[in-house]
Amino acid sequence: MAKNDEPTPEEWREILASYSYPEEVKRTKGRRARREAKREHRDDVRRRTKEYVREERRRDPLRPAGALIIVVVILGLGVGARFLWPGLLGESHRGDRVTATASPMPGAQENEEPAATPSSSSPSPSVDLSKPNHVAEEAIRIYLTRNPPKDGDHTASALRAEPYMTAALIENLAGHTDPEWSKLVSRGGVATVRTVKVEPAGTDLPVDTPVRVWRKTTAKVDVEGYEDYSETTVLQVEVTNGDGDGWRVSRILGL
Repeated sequence: MAKNDEPTPEEWREILASYSYPEEVKRTKGRRARREAKREHRDDVRRRTKEYVREERRRDPLRPAGALIIVVVILGLGVGARFLWPGLLGESHRGDRVTATASPMPGAQENEEPAATPSSSSPSPSVDLSKPNHVAEEAIRIYLTRNPPKDGDHTASALRAEPYMTAALIENLAGHTDPEWSKLVSRGGVATVRTVKVEPAGTDLPVDTPVRVWRKTTAKVDVEGYEDYSETTVLQVEVTNGDGDGWRVSRILGL
């Protein structure tokens, strides 16, 4: 290389000789015209190269040094805000530490839904468990009285009937789907029990004992929904008093 790293004439000739030109330039007739075509092609290549570099710089103008400067500025602003405007970051003006205390949303406890599990508490004094027929009647009346918009699911009526049923039966009812509930929902209905008739079960069921009896319950149910109608539901009910603290429905056949 010559002074200032400029190519010598021989080096320029080698560079030009190694330059690749399009076929239309090579086929230009006349030495002077071909030379002019090559020069115009080189100028065009240089122009497009400059435009490409300029466009790339425009798309990605941020350099590592510039990014470092921006990070330092952001950190500096954060530190300044911490000391100059502590309230802006939610900090107390008396110290740098912030203590967050979790508190429930307003009304969260009031709106909390009860768990669908039987309660172990004793029945209310107003609940009469002394007669199996009465227990069977009340259990079926409460269980078949349903209001889907308010109840949400079929377990609500089972929980309402809990004072008249054993814990095992409540758990069983809550853990399985109820086709009658699904039918009621599909018809947009609200079910109200009009009457419940209780009578001894048929001979195909076990005979009564001092701690267990079977009863046939016949419930007349009125439904108000997309179309009002009435239906009769017949269920075989087992009522037991094994613990001696009152009768409770322990099984229901026909659901």
